[in-house]
Amino acid sequence: EFRRVLFRSCSGMEIAMNKWKKLGLAAGMGTAAFTTAHIINQCIFQAAVSDKITENKSILKYKWRLGNVAYTVCGKGSPLLLIHDLKPESSSYEWKRVVKALAKKHTVYTIDLLGCGYSDKPNITYTAYMYTQLLNDFIVNVIARRVSVAATGQSAPLTIMAAYNNPYLFDKIVLVSPEGIRHAMINPGKHSNIRKMLLNTPVLGTMLYNIFVNRHEINRKFTNELFAYQNMIPRETCKAYHETAHLGGASAKYLFASTQCHYTTASISRAVSQLDNCIYIVSGDKNTDMRAVIKEYTDLNPAIETYLIPNAKVLPQIEQPEEFVNTLNIYINQI
Repeated sequence: EFRRVLFRSCSGMEIAMNKWKKLGLAAGMGTAAFTTAHIINQCIFQAAVSDKITENKSILKYKWRLGNVAYTVCGKGSPLLLIHDLKPESSSYEWKRVVKALAKKHTVYTIDLLGCGYSDKPNITYTAYMYTQLLNDFIVNVIARRVSVAATGQSAPLTIMAAYNNPYLFDKIVLVSPEGIRHAMINPGKHSNIRKMLLNTPVLGTMLYNIFVNRHEINRKFTNELFAYQNMIPRETCKAYHETAHLGGASAKYLFASTQCHYTTASISRAVSQLDNCIYIVSGDKNTDMRAVIKEYTDLNPAIETYLIPNAKVLPQIEQPEEFVNTLNIYINQI
């Protein structure tokens, strides 16, 4: 009987030991995978910014309440603020091909919105209200004059809301391939908080960010979505956008999480219909989706003027810079 009890005890201990060994092995494998993913993420970020394509020694910093905001100033004349698209890969580099030409007639300000480019990328929820406050504060504290504005894509609704809240700060408003009004109204869903928490996690969220915002995907967007002709894409532009998306290391993912979960959207129908500012829409004639967007805006405000630049698509300021500068000067200098 004693031997039987001893055998059972030894068997139980062996089973328990095997369980602990399996748990230890699983924990070890999990730690190894976690460490490997962390190292891979670091290598991706370091490699992406190594060429320093977007480096600009003229960058200034505006100390805003939620972080430092990068901007540049050049030229003389009436003030003009250029606002890039609200995507993690976007920055003031978007305006590089037109800044010098515009600076011949204007004092040109380019801004890296918070969470983008060389601005700080704090771990916060980025919202439309936050960006409208940023734009208004930047105009008051940095430009300190009424300013004409050109804003691209998802930043167009933010600019409309900023002007609606403080119309005396804004002169002419040029929307470059603006986001559609209906699309800009999409609210966060019931699972948005969970998605955002997942995308913000230190290693897994960073890995997902690197999967979604990789060089191949950026190249695909330029080739299939943003440009009318593949041979018109400047050689360094895709590399520059990839670099911009990885400035600041893993902090770059926080804006991505907020935009993907629709925290940066805004309802602008009333603002579009009631604004007294001169509003213009500019895009490329190859941007077939823009005709429906233009109808959304002009149905609400028939005074909005539009122009489609030939042989361009979503980013005419990069694809057809000379025609874009001419168009912008005509609109801004109108009395």
